[in-house]
Amino acid sequence: MLKSYKYKLKPNGDQIVLLNKHFGSMRYVYNYFLNERKKEYETNKQTLNYYDNAKALTKLKNQEEYSWLNEINSQSLQVSLKCLDDAYNGFFKKRTGFPKFKSKHTKNSFKVPQFVKLEKGKLRIPKFKEPIDLILSRSFTGIIKQCTISRTPTNEYFVSILVETTHTTLPKTGKSIGIDLGLKDFVITSEGYKYKNNRYTKKYQTLLKKNQQHLSRKTFGSHRYENQRLKVAKLHKKITNSRLDNLHKVSTELIRKYDTIILEDLNIKGMIRNHKLSKHISDASWSKFIELLTYKAAWNEKQIVKIDRFFPSSKTCNCCGYINQNLDLSVREWTCPSCHTKLDRDLNASVNILNEGYKQISSGTDDYRRGDEIRPTPVGTIAEASKILNLVSESQPSLVVG
Repeated sequence: MLKSYKYKLKPNGDQIVLLNKHFGSMRYVYNYFLNERKKEYETNKQTLNYYDNAKALTKLKNQEEYSWLNEINSQSLQVSLKCLDDAYNGFFKKRTGFPKFKSKHTKNSFKVPQFVKLEKGKLRIPKFKEPIDLILSRSFTGIIKQCTISRTPTNEYFVSILVETTHTTLPKTGKSIGIDLGLKDFVITSEGYKYKNNRYTKKYQTLLKKNQQHLSRKTFGSHRYENQRLKVAKLHKKITNSRLDNLHKVSTELIRKYDTIILEDLNIKGMIRNHKLSKHISDASWSKFIELLTYKAAWNEKQIVKIDRFFPSSKTCNCCGYINQNLDLSVREWTCPSCHTKLDRDLNASVNILNEGYKQISSGTDDYRRGDEIRPTPVGTIAEASKILNLVSESQPSLVVG
């Protein structure tokens, strides 16, 4: 199994200069050959590939004008060309947009694909005469495959070390859970437990606004501008780290407790288009949470089940199956007109998600009709809903919650 471990670097002055040269050279090589590819297509209607660029890079390094490229690890430069080639292939396969030129104001990183070593708590990589100090916050065992060094907007340096190692899976619990992702509460489980939505952006938005206003009044490029920019960047770092810490804690707790986790296949990109909720949805970071759940479940041989995004989980009464078509988003609690059960909107949704997931598992398929292709016709009457629930309960009586 491949696992990555991230550590903070503590480079000295000379090492900082060389690290910054690596960042700049990676960006220059990427942009240079992106421009070459564009010119080649515009002139000759031909497309260059990685091998064409690699040969041209070797010739480029032999020119006196570009001799500074020899100070950089050659394999890292080749990785930059591979990233460009992957971006082109992704565009032609219609997975991504056309590659864009890189800017020094965005992410700065470079990869070292070989000859990475840890010696006495220090990182040794090619082209660096002395190993780089790092904060070894946790140890690992295994074979180091490669590493990626990055610089954050707060001018801090980190290394992510990819290691081939073994993983001890968590013990099985035999439990299943349905979860509903929300904004009032972050995660609501079918057992009635609610994880708080900490709203980190809202918590720091007043301080962030004040510091951004101060930044807008500074002269771009001045020392005061840079000092104020760092203050803003540190606030963003605080928000990001706090949110990610909470996502890891919640996802790990769910994976430890349950063998099967059932949730909705949400169209999060589409939901963010709602300008009234986009800020809160982005702050909750549902996509990242689902990503963490998915890979942690894979590591521990546990199961993530996604139900159809158009299944009316909030509108369906989990007791009798009645569907309340007039349920508004602002209504957090409602009483079923059929069985007169008082329902909490989010808890009711999580119970229905669990039942629908069980139904999907019992049918032996995850090939549900996705919302991008077809919107299912909702069950409109109590009798039809009860008929479906009875069929499910007869086949799997222990699986229906209610």
